[in-house]
Amino acid sequence: MSLANLVNLQRKIAVDVVTLRDFFHVVETVEEINGRGFAVALVSDRRMTELNKFFRDKNTTTDVLSFPYEPDEFDPDKDNLGDIVISVEQAQKQAGENNLTLEGEIKQLILHGVLHLCGYDHETDDGEMNARELELRQQLGI
Repeated sequence: MSLANLVNLQRKIAVDVVTLRDFFHVVETVEEINGRGFAVALVSDRRMTELNKFFRDKNTTTDVLSFPYEPDEFDPDKDNLGDIVISVEQAQKQAGENNLTLEGEIKQLILHGVLHLCGYDHETDDGEMNARELELRQQLGI
């Protein structure tokens, strides 16, 4: 049984959710995950813009947002990494630019989001996240 969950909240673009759910079994082998679960929501650009504005004060869409889980005294679930939100419209655009399938691009965005949930930050590190992501893409075959 997978520790990850996927929900498709957009209806504009058809997505092979079975393939993506199968990918969770592969990505869960990443050592940083260490048996913890996460959730992925697929959304529209409109919804992603709303989230990006609310949480990052950026009134534009983006491809992926990560929300690390922060346990508190009422919900000390240490087995939860957090949540990842992916714009399927951005993923489709980037898939075309990167010569990937839509599902291939979403897999890369899931991995990117998972690394953020594990504490990596490409905006502040010296390339560690990028190097680890490239290493894992090769290891996971994406």
